[in-house]
Amino acid sequence: MLKAANKGRVAFIHPDLGLGGAERLIVDAAVGLQQRGYKVTIYTGYHDKGHAFPETTDGTLKVVTIGQNIPRSLFGHLVALLAYLKMSLIALYISLFCHSERPDVVVCDQVSACIPFLKGFPRLSLHKVLFYCHFPDQLLTTRESFLKSWYRKPLDYIEEKTTGMADKIVVNSDFTKGVFKETFKSLRIVPDILYPSINSNLFDDLSTSKQPVKLDIPDAKHLFVSINRFEPKKNIALAIRTLKKLRTCLEDDEWNDVHLVLAGGYDPRLQDSVAYLEKLKKIVADEGVADHVTFILSPKDAVKVKLLSICSALIYTPSNEHFGIVPLEAMYMEKPVIAVNSGGPRETVRDNETGFLCPATEPHFAVAMARIIKEPQLSVKMGKAGKKHFIQNFSFDAFSTSWERIVADLIGSAAHLHTE
Repeated sequence: MLKAANKGRVAFIHPDLGLGGAERLIVDAAVGLQQRGYKVTIYTGYHDKGHAFPETTDGTLKVVTIGQNIPRSLFGHLVALLAYLKMSLIALYISLFCHSERPDVVVCDQVSACIPFLKGFPRLSLHKVLFYCHFPDQLLTTRESFLKSWYRKPLDYIEEKTTGMADKIVVNSDFTKGVFKETFKSLRIVPDILYPSINSNLFDDLSTSKQPVKLDIPDAKHLFVSINRFEPKKNIALAIRTLKKLRTCLEDDEWNDVHLVLAGGYDPRLQDSVAYLEKLKKIVADEGVADHVTFILSPKDAVKVKLLSICSALIYTPSNEHFGIVPLEAMYMEKPVIAVNSGGPRETVRDNETGFLCPATEPHFAVAMARIIKEPQLSVKMGKAGKKHFIQNFSFDAFSTSWERIVADLIGSAAHLHTE
């Protein structure tokens, strides 16, 4: 574990510390603050060491699990309610039992329902609460039935009211900032933007490691990689169907040297994840591209970095993505990004400079992929521009500095209140 000075104590609380982009952000923020002298603990409702980022399992970060036995869902339902319950239990635990290591600041993300349990005990309450809004929770679900609509209504109300109780709110992109304003109409709060980054030191270490990384994929001259959780909203099917269209843009020898790797977080506990993977495999078969596609489930960081280091470009298919951490990873590894022209990628990818921003259609993606194949120097040029763009705007140092500034301001304002 990294040695921490005494700048203050920071607790992160997160419902499920798995392998997603939200989890990556929390881990990176925790590492950044710890490196800058804060004592950091992550509290979570679920932590599977076999399905988690290495910093949470190798002793780098202190992780405390509360409510591990509470299921993520009941027969595929009540996911939000159970997440609210887990986060509230964690908040209660911190408020009632962490006297000797009481945090100065608690950072909660995704679920705001726990904030009253952090603010509601005057003699035990925490100094300040920072809420990181990746995206309003109520927009991450469907209301396909009257019963679901009825179930979500009080949860949506709780989300809005409790979000407003935070001492500070930040969002992950200008896109999310706009959605926040349109969703939480009763809140007269303008959140700050705190862009995610990546732990580039980890990427450097893995890139230069002499430890061999075995990839069970064909040796292809034109390797394209998609890295996203296996869930419907990521629209991974677009990448598969694009392959069939790409075939019409290439000569036979070019096509024979094309391969697509679909890598990403896969959670067998989630019915949607299991069903979507099976659906994708069927699409691969139906489109006749089985020889050109490989699936890699829940890849370790070393595998992900290896894939990015050898690919021709990253294929990023979600529409209206809240931010999207993987394009940053690709740009740091000097790879072009082919992404949908909406949401967070519009703030990270520079069209025709660090990659291509395309409508979410097979022909547009296929044309972009064909250019990467037919103009080898374009991939190199865009990759170098992407690395420069990352360093100037999304470096881990800038990310950590922003987190430290916000946390220090919150600790300072709390200290001022105590002296009045």
